[in-house]
Amino acid sequence: MLSQHVEEYLASLSGERGLSRNTVAAYRRDLTQYLTYLDGRAATTARVGGFVKSLHDRGLASSSVARKTAAVREFHRFRVAEGLARDDPTRLMEPARRPRALPKALTLDEVMALLETPEATTPLGRRDRAILEFLYATGARVSEVVGLDLEDIDLDSGSAIVTGKGDKQRLVPLGGFAVRSIEAYLPDRLAMRTPGRDPGALFLNARGGRLTRQGLWGIVRKAAGRAGIAAERVSPHVLRHSAATHMVERGADLRSVQQLLGHATITTTQVYTRVTPQHLLEVYVTSHPRSR
Repeated sequence: MLSQHVEEYLASLSGERGLSRNTVAAYRRDLTQYLTYLDGRAATTARVGGFVKSLHDRGLASSSVARKTAAVREFHRFRVAEGLARDDPTRLMEPARRPRALPKALTLDEVMALLETPEATTPLGRRDRAILEFLYATGARVSEVVGLDLEDIDLDSGSAIVTGKGDKQRLVPLGGFAVRSIEAYLPDRLAMRTPGRDPGALFLNARGGRLTRQGLWGIVRKAAGRAGIAAERVSPHVLRHSAATHMVERGADLRSVQQLLGHATITTTQVYTRVTPQHLLEVYVTSHPRSR
């Protein structure tokens, strides 16, 4: 019965709340682990607590435990709200506290080195530079970049329409460097495409198909290696963090950064105000009347 309720809950996430397929898939994995732990037993407060303890015993990060616990909590709330169950076994449980870690931002010099690594003399090099410039200019997510179509880009106005979580679209500015990099790449894109089978994507792979998430990750990691930056410190999401952090450090207001990144709430964006101690010291020295 619980497995059927899980399917109904997941259907509501995509159909009623409009969550993305990736998000729904994450909920499915978490709840599948929960059902495996229950092994056909009734869901009680003690057993939910046992499930949470089992996650800690496996050495999972606190953030992962908090996410899985939240999934179980929301699932049981759904069952009660839909009349599928009388009681919510998680009702009296303390919510897991998710630590808010600082974003892993690169320094500005590191980002500049990263952006310069692709060879501007080759078609794939021009494509890779356009991708990196787009990532840093817009702070876009991986799925948003690989999902871009040619019609989503307006180089004359220097803007793009990206489709984020829940198929929500937003307009993002590109900036001169990204615009010029994309302009330099477009003739190469024309040569890459397979006649009669153009997928319409802005960024193509070497075979003329739409660039995949894995392909984009590979481009970023390759650039990191050439820039002399440890691979574990760089990812497309790190470039997103870096763009936001650098903007906030230079005085951008949080509402504007929230709109650029497509955050649903300002709370998510507020993490970027937790700047580095060095930056805090610089601000203090230059702005506090009694700093000297």
